[in-house]
Amino acid sequence: MQQQTTNTDFEVRSLDAMCVNDEEVKTPGWHNIKYLIMGAVFGIVLIKSEVISWYRIQEMFRLQSFHMFGVIGSAVAVGALSVFLIKKLKIKSIYGETIVLPEKSFNKGQIYGGLLFGFGWAMTGACPGPLFAQLGYGATTILVTILAALTGTWVYGKFREQLPH
Repeated sequence: MQQQTTNTDFEVRSLDAMCVNDEEVKTPGWHNIKYLIMGAVFGIVLIKSEVISWYRIQEMFRLQSFHMFGVIGSAVAVGALSVFLIKKLKIKSIYGETIVLPEKSFNKGQIYGGLLFGFGWAMTGACPGPLFAQLGYGATTILVTILAALTGTWVYGKFREQLPH
C-alpha cells in the first residue's frame, strides 16, 4: 500500500490568515469608528507612557532603566492572563462568536525573525506598534522606518517560500 503525503504547509499558513476570526455578523462601515477611537486612545497612551521615546528605548537596550521592561512585562502579563481567561472561561466576542486561538509550534525562523526585529528596533528606536504614534507626535523622520517596515514586509512575502520556517 502506498503512503499518501499531505502538504500541511498550506494548512499551517491558513491559520495566519486574517479571516480566522472574521466576524460572521456584517455591520455597517461606520461601526469601524470604534477602532479609530481605540487606536487614537492607544496612541495617546503610548505617547504619555513614553514608550515611543527613542531615549527610553535606548535606555532599555543599554540596560540603564527599568521603565520599558516594566511596560513590556506588564503587557506580557496582561496578555497571558487574557489568553488564559479566554480559553478557560470560553469567552465569546462581543457578537457572540467563539474566539479561536489555534496552537502554534515553534520553529527556527522565529529566532531569525526575533533577532532581525530586535536589531531593527535598537537601530531605529521604533517597533511596529508605535510607528504611527511617533509620526502623529511629529517625528516625521519615522517615515523612513515606516517605509523600511513596509519594504521588509513585502520582501518577506515575496521570498517566504525560500526562508526557513
